[in-house]
Amino acid sequence: MVIIAGLTALVLFVAARGRSGAPVETPTPAPAPTQRQAPDHPSSDDQHSPDDVDYRELAELTRQQLVEAELRTLRAQISPHFIYNSLNAIAATIPADPIRARELVIDFADFTRYSLRAEGDFTTLEEELSAVERYVLLEKARFEDRVQVNLEIAPEVLSLRIPFLSVQPLVENAVRHGADSASGLAQVRLAAQEEGTHAVISVEDEGPGADPAHLERVLAGAEGSSHIGLRNVDLRLRQAYGGANGLRIDTAPGAGMRVSMRVPKFQQERS
Repeated sequence: MVIIAGLTALVLFVAARGRSGAPVETPTPAPAPTQRQAPDHPSSDDQHSPDDVDYRELAELTRQQLVEAELRTLRAQISPHFIYNSLNAIAATIPADPIRARELVIDFADFTRYSLRAEGDFTTLEEELSAVERYVLLEKARFEDRVQVNLEIAPEVLSLRIPFLSVQPLVENAVRHGADSASGLAQVRLAAQEEGTHAVISVEDEGPGADPAHLERVLAGAEGSSHIGLRNVDLRLRQAYGGANGLRIDTAPGAGMRVSMRVPKFQQERS
């Protein structure tokens, strides 16, 4: 990620110089000919040299590639703490209930396989909810009755296509902050219903909440936070549906948190 950030900064610097028309130092000898030939009689409207055009095109192409690479990296992330804690919970279950421990191993394997799958940037809500169910079972092995996740899902939205791993991280965020609260109780409500030409998916918890201004900075990438999973999902939603279609977060200190997304029911996947 550090390398990606460094490359991004370099590319944007080059692009900025090309846009501003700042002079670029070139060697005294004439440059070797390239396949891109300048017109014999450039128009007065053309204020940029061929090299400047190349820089802009290269910068844009590289920026898109870097964004896609970063989004795929974010999509594939599984919290190392979750892996460590899940394996510890399974190990602790083996002596008392080996049958349940075996079931948890299968749940862990299925969840990991789903999270790390390579094909497709989209999935159905029904498939995503299966991953949520396995995640909750693994967390219950740790926290037992302190984790309660209630589902309110309209059957007609189960086939809705959504960005891969866009709901499970929201549930994980809600469970983690609820379990870390003073009460130690994670009560989470996951709802999905139709709303005109869209479906609204929301995850609500009764945890400690957060400062809205802080979350705005987190989503903007201005600072790190334990809410990094929210930025992950927000980035991929904006990549899929456009810049105005990220997460909506309603929260305040001591007032819990509600995170929601609006997904078009009829959509054309971006290549």
